[in-house]
Amino acid sequence: MAESSAPPEPLAPIVTDSYLQEPLKDLASWARYFLQAEIPVLEETSLALEELRAKEEDVNASMLAELIDTDPFLTMKVLAYVSAKRRNAESTQTETVVSSLVMMGVAPFFRTFGLQPTVQDHLRNQPVALEMLLGLMKRANRAAHFATGFAVHRGDTDVAVIRQAAFLNDFAEMLMCCYAPTMEMEIRAMQQANPTLRTVSLQRFVFNIDLNDLRIELMKHWRFSELLLRISDGKHPEHPSVRSALLATRLARHTENGWDNAALPDDIEDISKLLNAPPRVTRGFVYKIDQGG
Repeated sequence: MAESSAPPEPLAPIVTDSYLQEPLKDLASWARYFLQAEIPVLEETSLALEELRAKEEDVNASMLAELIDTDPFLTMKVLAYVSAKRRNAESTQTETVVSSLVMMGVAPFFRTFGLQPTVQDHLRNQPVALEMLLGLMKRANRAAHFATGFAVHRGDTDVAVIRQAAFLNDFAEMLMCCYAPTMEMEIRAMQQANPTLRTVSLQRFVFNIDLNDLRIELMKHWRFSELLLRISDGKHPEHPSVRSALLATRLARHTENGWDNAALPDDIEDISKLLNAPPRVTRGFVYKIDQGG
């Protein structure tokens, strides 16, 4: 994490049943808050890590990566830790979970990442927020699958990073589910009351910030690779790698509750252009990806 010349403002300790009830004043305050928080992971991830820890000598980086790559929060934590340890001369290096684990080593990973706190425990008093968070994580995994399919189809050389950008696209919203669940639920309620309201506008109204700005700010603090930042920051939306991640995220969002969303034809049209394929073929292709084919 980046050092600052001025000490951060004191924050209340993060405890399991303590949530933010009011928005922080600006982007810097939100970033500082999450840089100090101990981010929880999925309960099944925490349990699976302990099973692997018990047989550490038989575990390799690929086995660990296969587990970590299903959990956006643990992915974020591993990348942040390894990126912080990287020398300045290595700042352009592309990081994936598996390459990070190879760099770190299996034994040091287990020493660094002890028993992980869980989102189920953190949100034990917020069942609606927990359900929202689990939905976002499921959507993130679907977006990652779509992005991988698009990148492989295009023969892109940065498949793993494109996948990662789509996978982590909504992690700022996931953090809000954990630490500001009342405010996050307020946004959902306003959207349900008026579906025409834009998510970004509501986030600015409720949180005082754009969550995309928070996501990029945290990624910069954690010194994520330049390539991942370029694909994630939305500044080059016409670049094929960026479009693969953006369209994968969009498709996952619009098909979260089924394949009858009114925006789907536009998604298919845009994906068809990206893949240079007819819309009918594209629709069959994305169905196949979603079914694990």
